[in-house]
Amino acid sequence: MDLELPDAGGVTWSVCVRDGAGMPLASVGPDLALRTASVGKVLLLVETARLIAAGEVSPDEPLTRSVDLWVGDSGLWHTLSVETLPLIDVAALVGAVSDNLATNVLLRRVGLAEVAARATALGLRATALHDRVRDVRGTDHPPTLSTGTASELSQLMSLLASDAAVGPDADRLVRQWLSANVDQSMVGSALVEQGGLDPIAHHSSLDLPTRFWNKTGTDAGVRADVGAVSVGEHTVSWAAIANWDPSPGTTLDHLTVWAVLRGMRHIGEQVLGVL
Repeated sequence: MDLELPDAGGVTWSVCVRDGAGMPLASVGPDLALRTASVGKVLLLVETARLIAAGEVSPDEPLTRSVDLWVGDSGLWHTLSVETLPLIDVAALVGAVSDNLATNVLLRRVGLAEVAARATALGLRATALHDRVRDVRGTDHPPTLSTGTASELSQLMSLLASDAAVGPDADRLVRQWLSANVDQSMVGSALVEQGGLDPIAHHSSLDLPTRFWNKTGTDAGVRADVGAVSVGEHTVSWAAIANWDPSPGTTLDHLTVWAVLRGMRHIGEQVLGVL
């Protein structure tokens, strides 16, 4: 695979693409620990799915949003009038639209320490969800929502794709939530446009045995995309993370974003090329 990424001026990449057996096909800086923005929410979904599959929580348990957890930006719940939703619907909002308010409500129920323990059990060392989502991060808060390496995250995607992360029921539930992801601006852009998949309903398309799910993360100086695509019995998983300094005077940030998205699309094209 050709992972020659565009020169975006000051961008640090961590990329790893794996085959269906979990073996690396190509990588760039796979062990670099970088900021991953909302990608860390996958860890929350994994632990939530484990709890549901184990019968430790009910998928119908009502969860109510509150002012102390309120946060805007990505998502839908903060625009809706309903105050209470079933736990499984809250998780669905996280997977589909990276809902920040839903993330905070779900994290309060599941527990940050429990999510961290699940990450450790999965063998993750540099990949973690550090905090709830906040509109403003103070000096007493963790400096970023989540971090990770492409090596660890692509391995997690490979395990989820093969029902080997937590177990078949839980892993299937995580894939279901992530298959509804509406953000296909990065690696998924090539899979959707060149692979003939519906950009929203892309779990299966045109009666082809294609399955595609992913989670993206966007923040100032961060773009990240992790996921897997299967065609028949062939599966490729990936993690692609780009970090740069977005502070004024360092570069024209919109040009950097454009170059990073072009690099992400290139990775998607390479993934398609090996399926």
